[in-house]
Amino acid sequence: MNDRLYIFDTTLRDGEQVPGCQLNTIEKIQVAKALEQLGVDVIEAGFPVSSPGDFNSVIEISKAVTWPTICALTRAVQRDIDVAAEALQYAKHKRIHTGIGTSDEHIKYKFNSTREEIIERAVAAVKYAKKYVDDIEFYAEDAGRTDNEYLARVVEAVIKAGATVVNIPDTTGYCLPLEFGEKIKYLKEHVDGIDRAIISTHCHNDLGMATANTLEGVLNGARQVEVTINGIGERAGNTSLEEIAMILKCHKGINIDTNINTTKIYPTSRMVSSLMNMPVQPNKAIVGRNAFAHSSGIHQDGVLKNVHTYEIIDPKDVGIDDNSIVLTARSGRAALKHRLHVNGVELSEEKLDKVYEKFLELADQKKEVNDGDVLMLAGADTADQHAVRLDFLQVTTGKGVKSVASIGLDISGQKFEAASSGNGPVDAAIRALKKIIMKQMTLKEFTIQAISKGSDDVGKVHMQVEYNGQMYYGFGANTDIVTASVEAYIDCINKFKKSE
Repeated sequence: MNDRLYIFDTTLRDGEQVPGCQLNTIEKIQVAKALEQLGVDVIEAGFPVSSPGDFNSVIEISKAVTWPTICALTRAVQRDIDVAAEALQYAKHKRIHTGIGTSDEHIKYKFNSTREEIIERAVAAVKYAKKYVDDIEFYAEDAGRTDNEYLARVVEAVIKAGATVVNIPDTTGYCLPLEFGEKIKYLKEHVDGIDRAIISTHCHNDLGMATANTLEGVLNGARQVEVTINGIGERAGNTSLEEIAMILKCHKGINIDTNINTTKIYPTSRMVSSLMNMPVQPNKAIVGRNAFAHSSGIHQDGVLKNVHTYEIIDPKDVGIDDNSIVLTARSGRAALKHRLHVNGVELSEEKLDKVYEKFLELADQKKEVNDGDVLMLAGADTADQHAVRLDFLQVTTGKGVKSVASIGLDISGQKFEAASSGNGPVDAAIRALKKIIMKQMTLKEFTIQAISKGSDDVGKVHMQVEYNGQMYYGFGANTDIVTASVEAYIDCINKFKKSE
């Protein structure tokens, strides 16, 4: 019988810490339900003490999800643990995830403490959490840079205090795979009582080694992995759920199984990408647009003769439907509903009607509407709910001609118009917009991405704008990239208006 590896998904906690990727409670519930269908064992639903939104999300996810364990993060602080326990009150299976930094860098500079005091605080936190739940996970933050002998002392102490899972994070993504594997092996061989707890890995991708480090941890005895959909997370991200799941599925000789229904991987990936407005890079393993594409003549010839010459994974194994229905302006609601279902999105009839109207508008502009377009339409906020809306935009531009833009805005029912010239059409449009808004805003980041290919494609624009010392992230999508840019800027404005 093969060993069992538990999948701990932190898309809704660590993944959501990516700037501009915050989800509301309804969206988090949608992701949590998709993770349940995917077969995730543990869902880290949030950090309840950090904000009322996180607290409420943990409560609602606990109500919405049936069989996975719901986990809440805390620091080694009693109030954190109290709040986490309250947030988990409705969970069918609950876990408190508490911990503290153990590297010398954290002990000295973050806590101004000593090694012995850190062990005392770790033990106290686990014992306190034990008052509320039986399932307690302890994280030794920055374990990757913690010397193995001291790390073993910490792990042994928290297991004796009642920890059921010990998390060994490579918080900074510093470790080499062999080094991280040896760290797990050292704990297995030197910690008294290690068999009473599950060793977990939580690897970051700062040096591009998160998946390799996680796999080495598993090969040396870890039986829980902490991962995210699409590898999203702090800085360069976390270990990708889809990569670990498919490595183990492909390499059957490892003899380790997961509960993951791999056919749900692709639709879950697309849903998370859409809800978080975070595109998946085309060459991303397993779920990237080019993951099963072949452009080399030699590769194409081989695949046509036998698909196994250049494909080690059947696309259907990860949920890629290669018999897709082509969507055009003549497609009906049923076809649109089917494509949404294939991509992991279920809508009410009322919402479907609204999305279908937008779909027809887009289909009139494009020869063919692709999956990325459909997800964009389903995930986009309705402009009716915004204080500031774009009424019209007209731009004159070209070689040897100064770009000029005229813009009309609806601000809480009042109409405003302005015009401006600029260094290109986008600059001209935003200058005209600023004349109406009259706020001191600084554009810090501006990214354009085509959803698929073709001159009629929908362009997605991501913006980061600074206002009053705060950063706001905006998103826009349109077949006209200037309009998409203005909509992204307006999205930023609507977000800071909510906070005023």
